[in-house]
Amino acid sequence: MADYCINVFLDDEQLKKVEDAGLGEHVEEIGGKKAVKVAVGPKEQKKLLKAFPDLEFDSSNACVLPDDAQQKLLEVITTSKTLDCMKVAIVKLYNPLAGKAPRSKVY
Repeated sequence: MADYCINVFLDDEQLKKVEDAGLGEHVEEIGGKKAVKVAVGPKEQKKLLKAFPDLEFDSSNACVLPDDAQQKLLEVITTSKTLDCMKVAIVKLYNPLAGKAPRSKVY
């Protein structure tokens, strides 16, 4: 198991998508809500903290992403049909150049 995880809480429509992707056995109940846990390694965790400075991990090293990021992650999960998808998802979630002005080369 990874050092960290992301709890992706599911509404009824999202739950159906996860089940249709063949991942229904990974759905568990967390705090009375249906969710799937996505494993996150230390490198991905550092990138997530850079991308989302307000992100907080609880005592079990789990976190919940902001809504738009959670939607992107859920899309990757249902498309790839696996929860082992952080290497792919981090590309969509982490943009190290966001908010920086483009540099131009001066000759």
